[in-house]
Amino acid sequence: MTKKTVIEGVKFMDLVTHPDERGFFRELMRAGDGSLPAGFGQLSHSLVNKGVLKGWHAHKKQEQWNYPACGLLRVALHDNRPCSPTRGKTMEFLAGEGQPARAYFFPPGVLHGYVCLEGPVHMFYITSGVYDPEGDEVRIPHDDPAIGYDWGRP
Repeated sequence: MTKKTVIEGVKFMDLVTHPDERGFFRELMRAGDGSLPAGFGQLSHSLVNKGVLKGWHAHKKQEQWNYPACGLLRVALHDNRPCSPTRGKTMEFLAGEGQPARAYFFPPGVLHGYVCLEGPVHMFYITSGVYDPEGDEVRIPHDDPAIGYDWGRP
């Protein structure tokens, strides 16, 4: 299920959890359900400690799904795409423990970042391409005045 967002192309996918006395099972994505990015490229896992800020970062070509498996993040997305109807808009939301079980998606050109409020966070992400620091990476300082976002670090 997707939810309406401020930035065009950003999606949320509610995840179904099957709990029992042993714990739970949660399916993240499945071939054929339309959730996987076009042209699967890479599945990655990142460990993020409490208080760590990662931002701003974007891809020129890649699509990306993120899923925080544990811990709590404040996520910020900023539309940096020149021809987007939501160019210049920023959205934020909480993701992880105590929040709805869901993954979030953003298209190429959307700057993304997060601050770890409760950690560590195990972040899993799927991209439509492979890591390419020369041809696909965009990095902007977290305190860029043109964006003016307050990360409110713990």
